[in-house]
Amino acid sequence: MANERDISDIITTFLLNTCRLPPRLSKLDIEAAINFILLATDRLHHDEDKEGKHISLITGSVAEFYIEPMLPHVGDVDLMLHYSDQLAIPRGYPPPTQLPAEFHKWIRVCEIIDSHLPGYVYLRNRYLLTQSTDDGKYLYRESDERHYFARRVFDDGKNIDGPAVLTDNSHRTLLSIDYVHCLRCLQWPTQAADWPTRHRNYGWPDTAILDRVVSNGCDVVGVAHRQCRQDEWMGKHQWRLSFSRAEIVLINSWMPVQQIVNYMLRYFIKTERLTVFASTLSNYHIKTLMLWACELKPTSWWTENLNLVRICVELLQTLFVWVTDTRCPHYFINNCNLVDNSSNLKNVASKFMSIDEEYLSTWFVNNYIGQCAQLCPVYISRLLNDVTSGSKLRNAVSEIVRWRLNSSLDDMWNAVNFVEKCIPAYVSMRSLSVPSCVCWINELTKFDKLFSVYFTAVALLHVACKISRKGFSDELTDIVETILGRNFIQCCSVLYLRETELNTSELVHFLQKSAVEHLTTYRQLTARDFGSVVTIVTTDYEALHAYKRGDYQRCLQLSTQNAHALWDPVSLTSVPTFPEFIPFLDDEIVSLTALTVIANSDCRTDTGCSYITQLTLSLYLMTQCQLKLHHSVTSLAQTLYYIQDAQRILPLELTLDQLTLKLIERNALRTTVGY
Repeated sequence: MANERDISDIITTFLLNTCRLPPRLSKLDIEAAINFILLATDRLHHDEDKEGKHISLITGSVAEFYIEPMLPHVGDVDLMLHYSDQLAIPRGYPPPTQLPAEFHKWIRVCEIIDSHLPGYVYLRNRYLLTQSTDDGKYLYRESDERHYFARRVFDDGKNIDGPAVLTDNSHRTLLSIDYVHCLRCLQWPTQAADWPTRHRNYGWPDTAILDRVVSNGCDVVGVAHRQCRQDEWMGKHQWRLSFSRAEIVLINSWMPVQQIVNYMLRYFIKTERLTVFASTLSNYHIKTLMLWACELKPTSWWTENLNLVRICVELLQTLFVWVTDTRCPHYFINNCNLVDNSSNLKNVASKFMSIDEEYLSTWFVNNYIGQCAQLCPVYISRLLNDVTSGSKLRNAVSEIVRWRLNSSLDDMWNAVNFVEKCIPAYVSMRSLSVPSCVCWINELTKFDKLFSVYFTAVALLHVACKISRKGFSDELTDIVETILGRNFIQCCSVLYLRETELNTSELVHFLQKSAVEHLTTYRQLTARDFGSVVTIVTTDYEALHAYKRGDYQRCLQLSTQNAHALWDPVSLTSVPTFPEFIPFLDDEIVSLTALTVIANSDCRTDTGCSYITQLTLSLYLMTQCQLKLHHSVTSLAQTLYYIQDAQRILPLELTLDQLTLKLIERNALRTTVGY
């Protein structure tokens, strides 16, 4: 293999070219957002009978990293939750008279009292705030109860990791959620009062970032110091100051190279299982190491003669000193040590002693680039079997980088396809409300307009289904007005929904027609952006709608065009068969969807089985329309040829497609062969 300098240069080039930067659609970010939406909507329902509602914030790696490496860097979604009717303020601060709109009109205020350990505090009831109806300002009175605020205890403690409550991943396609209950503090904590003003030689963080961090305040999370957890009183009443909001702002202000180094260190520590050998060494220590380095090192240290391996080695040497001295200084709070004496730390220290540039370069080739190669086609991954020279290693790495760059659009399409499957699945399982619709639309719009267009269509179909079963209601009116706005108000004036008896069938027809228009727009947007990696026809929902209203000639025309366009696809997209879409489908396909669950046990837990490809749907509509229009045997024979060819093209694991093709093959044969 090449010398250590050549290898470390190759690793540097590899990471700089494979850690993607925004703007782009990331499946990881979208998974986090959908998890956030699901939990937020659950909380909205859960909080209906409570005075204060939960307010959520995505924190941790999902919020901090803006790079996307080839190998995973996020294990779950970290969510901080605080109630809108609770607030914490530093001791000695006057109660606030104005608060953000998210807060409730009645608020219990706790005073933050420092404990004997830096970074840890107690909370004592102090004030009750009431919002004035005249000017919106808050009035306060002293609380009659001055007791200390105890931390909430969950279950039997088995699902608690520090302040986090761990949740099972009941949604197979989504990351799991760790959520942390906290109290919001809008002021910068007194224990970190020196942080904004301390002397900084190299201008990071700058004044604008400092102001933003301080203005965000902090949170107080329910966890006691490790020395106090066995104490009966402190174990229940001690809290920790959390700087998650500050860390998100700071880490997102880093240069890409700093984010990549942070990722490299995390990956190395985790892969080498150093967090197992030393239970007190975690990702938070790496984050702290990086925050100090970004402040104490000049920009030139990070950028001149850039070598990521060298930077990692130097930072690991600093971590070695911390571990050896059992001293890891908190980034925000003076005199706060993030490690304690542990015999395991000595084992970690001895491990760090052997790490130099040669060792770490070889390690990253074998344990990182080697793993990345496994994601590539075999002809590329095979190149890493022989890297006995620098030129061979460089060639193998170049091929991985080229594949990574070329697969960018495929990965973005996978993210879009993921959302396309999640939205109808979760809308179908959960009853929509005005707040949940607002949450879905707001979060999805942050990523791309096409997601909110698709959600709008599914939501309209969801409401149409409810109206068909149970009739119209004020709640459904509010939901549709939230989704469609002025367009629905105009519809109301046409249908006289407010003044006269509701015409349910006309309203359902309007909602379905509007949904089809949105679905067609969605198809047009996805075809425009991803047509080079997936074959998408844009009129499949129009064809379905024409079929349902009995316009078989129009449906046949569209379906025939679609089938021809889909015949030699790059990749196929699908149409869902969830309850919201059932009104467009024949009873035969609805029955086959149920049969799919019986025939394929995996479909009982995999919502992806409730989809039918555009090709199969187009062939189904072609056959049905030809039969209803009494087309010639010759015409049906040609369609039968397409059906039988599609049976060979489509994978056998697409159970619903194969059953549907078998059905229409039988229907066509009855006419062409006379049985």
